[in-house]
Amino acid sequence: MSADLPRSTRRVHDALVALGLPADIHPMADSTRTAPEAAAAVGCEVGAIVKSLVMRGVTSGEPILALVSGSNRANLELVSAAVGEPIERPDAAYVREVTGYSIGGIPPVGHPAPVRTVLDEDLLRYETVWAAAGNPHAVFPIAPAALVSAVGATVTRLAE
Repeated sequence: MSADLPRSTRRVHDALVALGLPADIHPMADSTRTAPEAAAAVGCEVGAIVKSLVMRGVTSGEPILALVSGSNRANLELVSAAVGEPIERPDAAYVREVTGYSIGGIPPVGHPAPVRTVLDEDLLRYETVWAAAGNPHAVFPIAPAALVSAVGATVTRLAE
């Protein structure tokens, strides 16, 4: 199956396998670029969609990955508090540089280097959540606890 996937999605597949996780990639005919599009495509609640938002620490310059429930809007002050420094939203070039993926398909795994990650506690309400698999036309299901463990995320409140 992996050979039939776009290169960016194969990287996600390979990262999931390397982490010992199910690599159940679902290619989609429709776009999954936004949380509502992804929820409609997979047939789940919007809240069960993982939005992967890349931020940059203002002090450190380091990337931060905020994994936010699709039904929530990330609160930048809460994300800043979770990581201990002010944050900013970087441009698309920075996002691609640090993750290796374009906005709209950023997965929570498979980046060139580890990225400090915080996860929205609301994602833990679901048995299964769906995350982008490297492009706007592919997603994968994962148990939230397995995602937390796989990426070493800090679980906290990221939205009000």
